[in-house]
Parts: sequence; C-alpha cells; structure tokens
Amino acid sequence: MLQAMRNKMHGWPAIILLGISVFAMSFFGMEGYLTSGNDTSVAKVGKHEISQNDMQDRLNQLRQRASAEQGDQFDTSIFEKPEMKLRVLNSMIDQQLLLQANDDLGLRVSDQAVRDYIASIPAFQVDGHFDPTSYSAVLASQRKTPEMFESEVRSDLAVQLLPAAINASTIIPAADAERFLALRMQRRDLRYVLLPRPTTSDTKVTDEQIDAYYKAHLADYTDPERVSVKYIEVNGADLASASAPSDEELRKRYADEKQRFVQPEQRLVSHILIDVPANATPEQQKAALAKANEIAARATPEDFADLARKDSQDLGSKRQGGDLGWLERGVTNPAFESAMLAMTKGQISKPVLSPEGYHIIWLRDIRSGDAKPFEEVRDTLVKEATAADKDRLYNDIAGKLSDNTYQNPSSLEPASEALKLPIKETSLFSRAGGEGIAANPKVVAAAFSDDVLAQGNNSGLIDLGGDHSVVIHVDKHLPSTPRPLADVRDDVRNRIIDERVAADAKAQAESLLARLQKGDSMEDVAAASKQDVTTVKEALRVQADVPAPIRDRAFLLPHPAEGKPQYADVDMGKGVYALLALDKVQPGDLSGVTAEQRESLRQQMAQAYGSEATSELIEILRSRTEIKINKERL
Repeated sequence: MLQAMRNKMHGWPAIILLGISVFAMSFFGMEGYLTSGNDTSVAKVGKHEISQNDMQDRLNQLRQRASAEQGDQFDTSIFEKPEMKLRVLNSMIDQQLLLQANDDLGLRVSDQAVRDYIASIPAFQVDGHFDPTSYSAVLASQRKTPEMFESEVRSDLAVQLLPAAINASTIIPAADAERFLALRMQRRDLRYVLLPRPTTSDTKVTDEQIDAYYKAHLADYTDPERVSVKYIEVNGADLASASAPSDEELRKRYADEKQRFVQPEQRLVSHILIDVPANATPEQQKAALAKANEIAARATPEDFADLARKDSQDLGSKRQGGDLGWLERGVTNPAFESAMLAMTKGQISKPVLSPEGYHIIWLRDIRSGDAKPFEEVRDTLVKEATAADKDRLYNDIAGKLSDNTYQNPSSLEPASEALKLPIKETSLFSRAGGEGIAANPKVVAAAFSDDVLAQGNNSGLIDLGGDHSVVIHVDKHLPSTPRPLADVRDDVRNRIIDERVAADAKAQAESLLARLQKGDSMEDVAAASKQDVTTVKEALRVQADVPAPIRDRAFLLPHPAEGKPQYADVDMGKGVYALLALDKVQPGDLSGVTAEQRESLRQQMAQAYGSEATSELIEILRSRTEIKINKERL
C-alpha cells in the first residue's frame, strides 16, 4: 500500500498530506497499529505464528500455479472455499512442524547444499556450468537480491531435510520388490459380453412425476450467481512509445551506470571437499585434516579431477571432477573466498577450513573484469530508457485512474472523461470466471467482493501483471436462480426415462449374472442377448484394448478355482452393462525386467514408504505440539 501511495503521490501537496497522516497516526493510531500484530495470525504452531499475510501469499502462489497449469479450465473459486483454505493451512502447519523438528534434532541446511542447489538450476547455467552473470541477471529481473533468493532456497531445502533422511533410510528388500512386480505384471484371462442398452416401453411421464423430479434435483437446474462489469483498463503495451533518447542522454546514463557494464573478475575453480560434521569430535577433526593434507600433498593439476571423483565428499561437483565453474566475489563462504582470491593461477591450496569441512582448491584460470564500451551497450540503454519512460507514463495514468475512481466510487464516468479512456464491458460470468479480463482470478474476486457487489463501489486498481491494470464496476447482477420448469421440462422428462432404462439395464444384468452363477455358459447367455463374447488372454492391468471399467473390475475379482470362473456384472454407464468372466490368473513374467528397472522400482517403493513414514511422523509431531487454528480468519 505504501509503495502504491509513493507511486501516485508527487509534489508538495502530497508531502503535506503524508506529513499530516504520519502526525495523526503518531497521536491516534500508532500504539494500536503496533500491538495489533498479535491478533493477525490464522494459526499458531507452538510459539510460531502463521500470519494472514503468510497464508495469503501461499494461496496466491498456488492460485497462480494452478491457473498456469489448467488455463481456461481453472476454477477461480476453488481457493475461496473454506475447505481448500484449511487444507493449505494444514500444509503450512506440517511444514512448520518439520522445521521445528529440524531445530530439535540439530539438522540444518549447509551453505554448500544451498550453493549446489542453486548451481543446478538450468536458468543459472551456461554450457552446463553455473554462470554468475546469468544468476545476477535472473535475480535482478525478479527484483531479488542473492541473499533473498538464498534464504528462500534454504527454507525450501530445510522442509525437505527430514523427509529426505527418512527416504534415505527406508530399505525395501528385493523380495518385496519382486512380489510387487509380480502383482503389477499379473496376467488374467477373461471373457466379457457388452449387453445392449434396453429400450423401455414405459415412456409415459406425468406432470406430477416431472414436478417431483424437478424439485428433488433443483440444484441441477439452477443458474449460478452471475455478474457483468464495466471497466477501465490501462495497458502498458497500448501506450504510445516515448521519443527515442538522444546520444547525449544515453552517454550520461552510461557514465552514471557504468558499473553495471563491468564484468566482475571471475576465477575458474575446482575443489575437493573433506567433510567435517557440525558436531565433530576433536579426533574426527584431526582425522579429516590429516586426510585433506594427504590429498593436497599429492594433488597436481594433471590428476586433480581424478582425485576429486575418488575422494571429494561434495556430491554436487564430485562427478565433474570437482569443477565449480567461474566464481566471483560473494558467491562462496568467506573462508573459501579469501583463500581463492589470494591464490595465483594454476595454484593448488593447502586445506582451507569452512563450515562444510576442509577444501583443497585448484585455481585453474582468472578472468579479469572489463567494462563494455558504450557502442556495445547502446541498444540496451535505448531499450531501458524507452521502457523506463513507458513505465513512468503507465504509473502516472494508473495512479490517476486509481485516485479518480476512488474519489468517485459510484461511477467510472468521471475517470473516463478525465483520462480519455474508454469504458468497456464484459459479458455475464460466475464465480468460476468468464472470458477476457473475467478469466483473471483477481478480477473475479473483486467483482464478487462485498465492497464492489453489495456496496456498489468501484474496485481498487487491480494489477493484472505486465503493466496491465483495471478498475471495475458491477453493471448487472443476477442472483443464483432456478431455471423455470417450463424451460427444462424436456430435459427432466428425458432424465426420468434414462433412469428407468438404467434400472431396467441393471435388472437385466443381474438376471443374466444369476444364470451364469447357476451354471449357464457365457456363450448361451450372450446368444440369448444376440451379442458376441470377447475373449482376452493374459490381460494386463494396463491393457489398452479392454474397456477400463471391465479391466478394473477383472483385477478386483478373487482368483477362480480350476474350471470355475468368477463372474460379475459391470456398470459401463448410460444404461449399458457388461457381463464378465475371470477364467485364470497367472503371476507376472519377470524374465524381461532388467536390473535397472528393478532398482528403479525399489527406489519408487522406498519413496512411497518414506512418504507414508513422514506422514506418520507429522501426526506424532502434531500430537506433541500445541496447535491453534483461527478458522474465522481464513
């Protein structure tokens, strides 16, 4: 909010207004403002509070992810439902329980683990190696500092510490994996008959029956609450580009920001890490140092990579022969960096102690920092200057739109006339969203909010992302209303008949199933229905040419005795049934399963068992921790 005020307020009137606001706050509201923080949590886990802001941030992240994955199918209302909010909150509580357990057990995420994870992110790599320039550029585009991003990564990794340890300690015996494989690849011989959808002669439906069905299924014939809105939008993409900056302006910008175009000195580094546990005894420290000294004594540039693959305990770089790529100041821990900067090209260091352990460092090359000439970065400066001008223009118009629609809350007309911006309209849409701007979750939430829908006010400025924002005002509001019976009479009548057909189909299938169970053959029963019997030998659980309902039911039936099939009827939907006979069950043929596939399966099973064990651990932690949830604040 304060940032928005700053963007919109300019000049001495704004300064006076802001001064009055601060003065008033100091006398009338400061104490309450400072003390109200204790009353904003949605949950308390032990002594840790989960604030409403934390909760809203998590909901926004999940909403944006779901919208990106589901596109037009995304239901914007799902994250407004109390059960969904409670599910998200419980997930946040579970994460906090794991973090507290880390503290109790002395588990922490090492600096090396954070660096390894960041270095593994493709967006930060060039030619398969971590690139500091790409790292800085991506973070700058996201308006994050390295410290902020590293803190986020550390938090994410911390939540995974205990689950990862549990997964790593889960042992799946080979015999268990073999039994699972045998079940998954089990083969079943089956036969089935698709029965025709019966036709019913009972097609007479009375007005009383239609009326009763309509009332019993009124929700099926009720249109959801819908609104249409008028809106004014400001879209940076539609704003006229400012005139191109002059060479003089560009050169001044280049001089003022020349440091941006200086490539910092970088050093190409490999290392070998000898781990020292956080709670190592003096004997363990001495042993680690002795091992590091022994490796350093015999390390040469020619065999350094081989030694790293053999002896290094840094899993992130071990396979690459200890290669850490090009590093610059601020990327590594202070002890490592200090030693690295003091070395000369080609030098191999003595063991260097850091929080992770002892490093043997090989400085392979040095790349000095160079400033790019003006001519090389001129195009970049032009784009930035033009973009900055458009940003200022966008912020100015958006700020004026926000101020005008706030000062005239009952109409968009004054803002439209003052800013020469057209008023546009949407078609009717429900809480599930609509087309155009109505597909945006923020617009839908604002349209159905109390202030906009019930009070009839303009919305605040809604940021749609990418220098695109709108202010909306409800134009039409249609409450949730049942459609008249006269409009849906034919549909009601058809549904009643369909239900009669489904009942007849079920009765027919049960009757024919009884014949099979009494000893009639599948062929005779099929012939009576003028249908063919389909036979499938050695069907698998993923048999694509067998209808899914039949296949799934076949693998749920008990094993048949020799010469005595297991029978069942199967509801195929829409008044169609099938008769199923399971004749034989054979264990899976594992002769074609490779050792790699077996190992992959064991890892999947270990992960599944580990996840179950983690869930059990969280339940134990919940039972031992005082947890308070304020559902009224969800």
